[in-house]
Amino acid sequence: MHPHEARVRELLEAIDRCDSDAVAACYHEEIFFSDAIFPSLRGEEAIAMWRALVGRARDLSVTVESVSADDEGARAIWVARYSLGRDGRPVVTRIDSLFAFRDGLIVRHFDRYSFWRWAAQALGPVGAAFGWFAPFKWWVRKRARRVYLRE
Repeated sequence: MHPHEARVRELLEAIDRCDSDAVAACYHEEIFFSDAIFPSLRGEEAIAMWRALVGRARDLSVTVESVSADDEGARAIWVARYSLGRDGRPVVTRIDSLFAFRDGLIVRHFDRYSFWRWAAQALGPVGAAFGWFAPFKWWVRKRARRVYLRE
């Protein structure tokens, strides 16, 4: 197994166990993370987001579909399952992740998934109706930063 594949598998297993220290240990101090809800997080901000997400998780589980890696980087397809909000809405998100490495640690992490599909599950009818609408996406991003990054 390529060392980059091993590191990505280590990260996904740590997320599945909700082990925020193990998640943080997979990342380089200059980590850049980006996804549909948390675009452009750097360094400690990215680590804080993961600590909050896995630290608050009640029923998070990760299923790895595939991981491939070479000297240039890695790609993983994985599924995150969890409940969200006070009413415990079930969310199932299929994520396509790309990774770059420095000193054996993840220094770039990009997650791609359907924001609309996520919003429809996480936020119900409102998310389904407005998940495609850019101002709604901006509102979700702002709220997520407030809740998970204490801004």
